[in-house]
Amino acid sequence: MTAIKQKDANARAPEIVRNLINERGLKNSAVAERCGYKEQEFSAMLNGRKLIKVCDIAKLSVALGVEPNVFFPEVTKEALMQRSV
Repeated sequence: MTAIKQKDANARAPEIVRNLINERGLKNSAVAERCGYKEQEFSAMLNGRKLIKVCDIAKLSVALGVEPNVFFPEVTKEALMQRSV
């Protein structure tokens, strides 16, 4: 398995966040508020105009009640083991 590039991971994160919001029946504004973002800033994140950083993943994980690894489904245990070798 190849290493995941930052831009590839970030391309998937907004889609995953939107899906989680929809699955939970939440509003974007409510999630933005829970994370401490302005609605416009959060919208930019969901639309790919602003990168979702590691610190954002931590906030989103708490706000959506999921583990941070949910945002990176491509990361497998095997890929992580290869990186540590």
